[in-house]
Formats: sequence, C-alpha cells, structure tokens
Amino acid sequence: MTEVQVIGAGLAGCEAAWQLAKRGIPVRLHEMKPVKMSPAHHSNTYAELVCSNSLRGDRLENAVGLLKEELRRLDSLIMAAADATRVEAGGCLAVDRQGFSQWITDKINAHPLITVVSGEVTEVPAGPVIVATGPLTSDAMSDAIGAYFGQEDYLHFFDAAAPLVTFESVDMDSAWFASRYDRGTADYINCPMDKEEYDAFYHALITAQEAEVHGFEDKNVFEGCMPVEVMARRGYDTLRYGPMKPVGLKDPRTGKEPYAVVQLRKDNADGTVYNIVGFQTHLKFPEQKRVFSMIPALRNAEFTRYGVMHRNTFLQSPKLLDRFYADRRNPLVAFAGQMTGVEGYVESTASGCLAAIAMAAKVQGKEPPQFPKETAIGALALYVCDESIRDFQPMNVNFGIIAPLNQRIKGKAQKNLVIAQRALEALDAVITTGI
Repeated sequence: MTEVQVIGAGLAGCEAAWQLAKRGIPVRLHEMKPVKMSPAHHSNTYAELVCSNSLRGDRLENAVGLLKEELRRLDSLIMAAADATRVEAGGCLAVDRQGFSQWITDKINAHPLITVVSGEVTEVPAGPVIVATGPLTSDAMSDAIGAYFGQEDYLHFFDAAAPLVTFESVDMDSAWFASRYDRGTADYINCPMDKEEYDAFYHALITAQEAEVHGFEDKNVFEGCMPVEVMARRGYDTLRYGPMKPVGLKDPRTGKEPYAVVQLRKDNADGTVYNIVGFQTHLKFPEQKRVFSMIPALRNAEFTRYGVMHRNTFLQSPKLLDRFYADRRNPLVAFAGQMTGVEGYVESTASGCLAAIAMAAKVQGKEPPQFPKETAIGALALYVCDESIRDFQPMNVNFGIIAPLNQRIKGKAQKNLVIAQRALEALDAVITTGI
C-alpha cells in the first residue's frame, strides 16, 4: 500500500494521520518538536493547544456543535480525545489541556501504521502528502510552500493566547462559581468589578506597555482572538459587551448584576489551573501581572503562563486549493489546518479529516467522496476553495456558509436545529457509501 506523508502533528495533522491509518494506509507523520520548537509551543506532545482550551459550543443549534457531531460520526481522533478529557464549561466543550494532547500522542504513537519522524521539514515533498504545518509554520517551510506555489501569496494576521492562573491564588471571597444564566454546573469562576474598579482597570489596560511584535498593527488582528487591550481601545464599554459582560450573572453577595465580570475557566481536569476567558494579550509580562492583578479576585494571582502573541500564516486558498484541500494542479498534494484559512480547533480538525478521507480514496484508486454544502464539514471546505471570494479571510464554521433551507422555520434556534438534522442525514448518506 502506498505510504502517505503528513507534515505536522497538530490537530489537523494528527486527525489526518488517524483517518488514513484507520483505512489501512501507512503514514509517515513528520513533527519538528522536540527538535525545534515554535515560540508559542511549550510541550513535546502532539496536538498542543496554544490559545484556549475550549473547543467552543457543543449544541446542535450552534454551527461548531454541529461540526463536532459530524466529526464524531466520522470517528474523529480529536473529538474522541476531547470527549475523554473534557472539563466542565457550561454549554462549551473545554478540555484538560495537557491530558488532551497526551491522549492523542499516546494513540498516535501506538498505531502500528503510523511512523513518527522528529525534525523540521523544509520542502514540500512529492505526493501523496498532506501538509498541516499550521499557522506557526517555520520560516524555512513557509518559504518552501511559497516556492512550491511559485508565489508568496499568504495572508498574515496575529494571534494571542490568554494567561493562566492557579486556582489556589484566586480570592474566592471576591468571586463565585456560576455559569451564565445558570447553564451547566457552575463551571466558571466569576470575578466581579464595580464601576470604580472597572474604570481604574480600563485606564491601566489601555495605557499598559505592549511587547514588541514584528509587523503588528491592530488592523491585522483576527477578530476571534483579539487582544484584550486592543479590544479596550475600541471604547470604554467594549469589554463590558464582550469578555467582561455581566449579563446573566448575579453576584450572590449583592443579588445584583455586577458592573463588569471577568470569567475564569478550568484549564485542566484537576481544576488547579484556570485561564482568564477572553483575555488574549500581548502586553509585556510585568504589565500583565500589574494590570490583571487589579481585578479584585486576582489581586494575589499566581500566573503559570502569561499571554503571548505570534503571527499566523495562511494560504490564499481559493486560488490554490480544491474542495478536498488539495493543490488544484496536483491532487496528491493537499494542505490542512489553519494554514488553509479555516479558523479554530474544530475547523482545523475537520479540514484534516476531510483531506485525509479524500487522500485515502485517491491512493486506493477511488473517487474521493464529495461532502455536500448541506454538511458543516463540506460547507467549510467549499468556502475555502470558493474562487468567487475577493477578500479571503480566515473563517470559523457558521450556518451562513451552509446551504440554506428551502422552507421557512420560525425561530433561529429551531431553524438551526432543522439545518443540523438535515446535515447529519446528508453526512450519514455519504458514510453509507463506504468511505
């Protein structure tokens, strides 16, 4: 059986390797860690979560919840790991960061058809290959991809990660456990602020010293990972309508809704480490300590990791890739993950899954299955390869890119559920073809 190379053991790469191997195809999985580390990586394990530990909403009326269910039906390794290592987070699927990566690493290393090769790859190999080097692609590999396509036609924007604090350092006399609107099982620590406290915090935040990031401008920041200080500069109340919104939360000490609330979410299963939700940042480390300690419940916070920022690199995919994430000129050279312009952990996983299912069919001499626009996984791929898009930007899955219904449904949630049910029926029809 022809061996397929997969470059990169992130979410997309691990998913691609798994999907190929489960179809009996030998895989050579290349991962530059631990030989070479990017500035944002801290662990030697595969599928390391660099930004948040949340895979976002887990309900079918949410597009990413639908995509998760589709991946589960496709026997996704990443979804199996997420379900096995989840931590409570209300209506979201959040995971134990280290446990999640270790679970995937163990599964990949134990599979008899997957051979892992450590070290940096600095050229695009001849196919069959799936390149999933991610938004943190090394400079040498980034140059090689540019040379492969005969251009340096990338999109660049900056991504930021939120700080982590220890639970024992949170002043619980100034905070309380609850989920917004009492959904879930009181999974978040809520850190309230009154108007005076928020005012002081806000002015400290917008004047704090930022770390220098080469080429950084506010306009180059992706909306889904906006640094908190950039968000604050948009207006005094921007944070109060964003990550610090108090809506749906009542302080048990007063029985009233606070002026602003900072939420903390479990970052590991033991609940010993929490991340500051929505507080991605590129402030200098001492400034993060100074400003974030102005939050009353975090006045004595112990930071186990400060926020960091890095440049993400993406292909101009509509010009270059087809609906299977493959080079339009060479169907045996495919790309997957955030470098294709899908945004988010689950979306990256979906691209690796689809690219691998298609590649498996190709090396077996079959026609690759076409996932229709009625499915979330198919709609995402069709967005990425849509040549009519003039200003291509990274995209989270959403119901707007899925084929619309041909009937009117009253109520947004109900409408989304009908779309989701149709998507799962369409996916099941593809699965029954024997993919």
